[in-house]
Amino acid sequence: MTKKVIPLIDSRRQPSLPPLSLPSILETPDGLIADELGRPLHDLRISVTDRCNFRCVYCMPRAVFDKDYAFLPHTALLSFEEITRLASLFVAHGVHKIRLTGGEPLLRKHIEKLIAMLSALKTPDGKELDLTLTTNGSLLAKKAQALKDAGLKRVTVSLDALDEGIFKRMNDADFPVADVLHGLDVAHQVGLGPIKVNMVVKRGVNEQEILPMARHFKNTPYILRFIEYMDVGASNGWKMDEVVSSAEVAQLIQSELPMQPLAANYLGETAQRWRYADGSGEIGLISSVTQAFCHDCSRARLSTEGKLYTCLFASAGHDLRALLRSDGSDREISSVIGQLWRTRDDRYSEQRTQNTEGLAPARKKVEMSYIGG
Repeated sequence: MTKKVIPLIDSRRQPSLPPLSLPSILETPDGLIADELGRPLHDLRISVTDRCNFRCVYCMPRAVFDKDYAFLPHTALLSFEEITRLASLFVAHGVHKIRLTGGEPLLRKHIEKLIAMLSALKTPDGKELDLTLTTNGSLLAKKAQALKDAGLKRVTVSLDALDEGIFKRMNDADFPVADVLHGLDVAHQVGLGPIKVNMVVKRGVNEQEILPMARHFKNTPYILRFIEYMDVGASNGWKMDEVVSSAEVAQLIQSELPMQPLAANYLGETAQRWRYADGSGEIGLISSVTQAFCHDCSRARLSTEGKLYTCLFASAGHDLRALLRSDGSDREISSVIGQLWRTRDDRYSEQRTQNTEGLAPARKKVEMSYIGG
């Protein structure tokens, strides 16, 4: 059996990009910005902590993120005021959707205060933001009402198996599936929705849970989504033969539960939508390995310590925190954001699909636990 080697790389200590410089001409955003491939800026994903109480094999494997791992000190994290200020500048450039991520975002103390601050932001045409959050569900039952009261619209919950043993193999934490399911129900009861459930499928670990998950969430208000195991970061030891393609997932479900395709909700939606033929629910297939969707990706990512990443698979980020803490004006920081997005040409997944063996191992990528999924 071939041994798998997991490189011990701390993405925060990789070479940084050069300090940001101000454009020669400052701009006033008009909400219509596009990158070099014509992709608008529509989504902003904000990581509020690099900590998590799970050790999922595809994100924070315990071999790397052990008891001696040094997480970021609180002083390095963006404050809620800094996050809100940056978010308002992104909204002025066209962002309509903000997703809070981690690590596990519900571990950030007083997260509901940040949600209240962000929920007060409005798009240039006066609309409310689509404000959402991704969580492992461990604290959801406890916090759901406070999150809703603060202005959160909906949540996405990660759940990779219903079987207790397989669930523990995936998340490497002693946490019962029943508590995650309870969190889902409480979130639904308080009005957070539509709620999505994300299952990362890794061959040899949890692919046998595909049909049980589909059966369980059929005839429920939850949208189950299957995600191809991705080569995010450098710590998960990713191999192509561990990917279960969305086509395989769809074929397996179709064999027992007939489905029909649905149109996308909006341009740039990551999941291909399907409905059960009997009208008893919806699933999604996220095919970032086998059917890359870089061509309409409209997502920017802000790390816990204020670095802007223009791709989930980026090697380094642009330090916006330095501008914030050196008294940069809103117009100056907004102009920098505009310049960075206009020059964006990332399309890693399309390139990786064409040359998986040659490209993926040669590139150091930021960890998903650092900038969220």
